Amino acid sequence: MTAPATEPQAPSWERDGVRLEIEGELAVVTLCQPKRRNAQSPALWRALTDAGRDLPGSVRVVLLRAEGVSFSAGLDRAMFTADGIPGEPTFLQLAGASDKELDDTIASYQEAFTWWRRPDLISIAAVQGHAVGAGFQLALGCDLRVVAEDVQFAMKETSLGLVPDLAGTKPLTELVGYARALEICATGRWVGAEEAAATGLANLAVPGAELDTAARDLAAALLAAPRGAVIETKALLQGSAGRTFEEQRSAERVAQARRLRELAGIGD
Repeated sequence: MTAPATEPQAPSWERDGVRLEIEGELAVVTLCQPKRRNAQSPALWRALTDAGRDLPGSVRVVLLRAEGVSFSAGLDRAMFTADGIPGEPTFLQLAGASDKELDDTIASYQEAFTWWRRPDLISIAAVQGHAVGAGFQLALGCDLRVVAEDVQFAMKETSLGLVPDLAGTKPLTELVGYARALEICATGRWVGAEEAAATGLANLAVPGAELDTAARDLAAALLAAPRGAVIETKALLQGSAGRTFEEQRSAERVAQARRLRELAGIGD
């Protein structure tokens, strides 16, 4: 007797809510649980971390996108129930852990939000609908953001008695300034596309039907420039906040010397 056919199993990352596709020098990372509005869990964070670690060295640009009407509705609320998520520490277990255990656990979660700013990559978040809490912070983890006109950002952690702890506070403050960042986080209010574009939170706002095309057009423009020049420029800009004006001028000279010598074929 022939065994009944079975449906192929989705890759483990997809079961955890993440799909990774490599298109030459472009990697596309997709949050793929639209029925759950791409709610986030430790399993999804591990999948995102693994996706970053597994990128081929040829990848120059990473596009982060999401299926469905929402980019991400934030944390899976099951994390705050007594039973929690099977196989994951519950809220009470986290609260009762030692300082080091709790710090290590949160640090492991943060890894999913930090690799997007690696010096050898440029990352773009294409954001539609709700991007709440962890979803907001994941978009903030990227270098650039293209948003749909229906986007609604919100940092709702304070309404839960918590703080944003997934590496989003520094980029938010750098993008919109301390006073606006404090207001956004402390009130948990919604930030729409018009405000996001006006304050620098978003690089571009487009109609929802044009979101994927606009994000891919931006990726293509980034890929058109020589990789070495883009990497050097990103490093200059990332480090500028910690340098004086004179130190930044010096960094520019050193970077340009490397570029000139590489272009002349006499680099190290």
